Amino acid sequence: MLRHLSITNFKTWSRAELGFGQITGLFGTNSSGKSSLLQFLLLMKQTKEATDRTVALEFNGPYVNLGVYRDVVHGHDEAKSLGWEITFDLEKDLSLVDPEGKRTESLARGKRVKTSGMVSTSEVGQVAERLEYDIGGARFKLARKTKGDTGYELTSDASQFTFRRTQGRQWQLPGPIKSYAFPDQARTYFQNASFLSDLEAAFEEQIDQIYYLGPLREYPQRDYLWARSRPRDVGLRGEKAIEAILSATSAGETRNRVHRGKLIPFQATIAYWLQQMGLIHDFKVVEIAEGSNRWQAKVQVRKGGSEALLTDVGFGVSQVLPVVTLLQYVPEGSTVILEQPEIHLHPLAQANLADVIISAATHRNVQVILESHSEHLLLRLQRRIAEQIISSDKLKLYFCDALGGSSHLVPLHVDSFGGIDNWPEHFMGNAFGETYAAEKARLKRLSNAE
Repeated sequence: MLRHLSITNFKTWSRAELGFGQITGLFGTNSSGKSSLLQFLLLMKQTKEATDRTVALEFNGPYVNLGVYRDVVHGHDEAKSLGWEITFDLEKDLSLVDPEGKRTESLARGKRVKTSGMVSTSEVGQVAERLEYDIGGARFKLARKTKGDTGYELTSDASQFTFRRTQGRQWQLPGPIKSYAFPDQARTYFQNASFLSDLEAAFEEQIDQIYYLGPLREYPQRDYLWARSRPRDVGLRGEKAIEAILSATSAGETRNRVHRGKLIPFQATIAYWLQQMGLIHDFKVVEIAEGSNRWQAKVQVRKGGSEALLTDVGFGVSQVLPVVTLLQYVPEGSTVILEQPEIHLHPLAQANLADVIISAATHRNVQVILESHSEHLLLRLQRRIAEQIISSDKLKLYFCDALGGSSHLVPLHVDSFGGIDNWPEHFMGNAFGETYAAEKARLKRLSNAE
């Protein structure tokens, strides 16, 4: 589970410190830097998945297309370095074992891992300047020996431990791989450095647990071809949502609607949440003809009404279907990033969507990071805190603002009753103010008419 993100000199952020909860909400005006915070996590994900190990950060890929270093660094100042730090919790303790077997206790042990790095640019391209892992109070660091030096030095402050060079010629140690991994030479140049792979594997596993759904989703289709394969997720635009539903249904997967409640089939779970949002009465995916492998998503909008294809009902149903499906489809303990999950939904459905998110977070242990403009979704989150459906300490809310060309992050203080005591000016629409202004205008017109 992600716990903290710190970035420096990334796009409009000279610096950002973001703590994560079970549910983390980013709100703010357009072009305030909200999406950039999510983009950095996606940048790390596509860097991990990139085949080119020589690139420190893969700026262009399936998740984000950021251009070149100058486009990414704050103020387009290529003299600046891009720094990052990601802290995450593992499901169980990670124990680093001394490969020489000279110690009975671990070199370091803990559930919380902190990874940090720094990347700059030069005439030959991106350069990873520094890499550091911290676990259980021990630090393992790869950095240049001196400023401008081409060689790197591997050090540790773990108690009674020092990296020992392999006998032979003392070659220079190269820099980090993909900005988060130690070079292969670190394990060959040193006799007791094999445990570094465990740190890298922990980071990669955490990155693999991140799933993303973008703000623009595919139009529904009148029928879908399913090759009986199992997708990893619902696709960046939700294009694989029906495929995910079919594969989970075929595997006989079940879900709880409430904590420790009766298990129901996966497809029925999706229908339940769409119904709870007030969008439909029933939903199902059926094969057009046995063995055809072509399927149709059918919806019954109202009880007793006729069935219709997903293409023939309100657009909001097809746009939120990938959101509901992804939250139920990913493995428990995953991190789901959602951009504008409320898009094309009416206000009540936006509020009800908050309950879908809360259920996934509390019953499936899914961490949700969302970027939203929805006042109705936020108000429902506040209400559920007041009703003690979810505690305020599981919720992290932020307001993003851009001043003078730089983005700023304001943590919102949510109390145990769901109240926000540092509500920024112009945070959301002012419904009361609009009503007051309209009524004042009416009275003025009536007065003038007399």
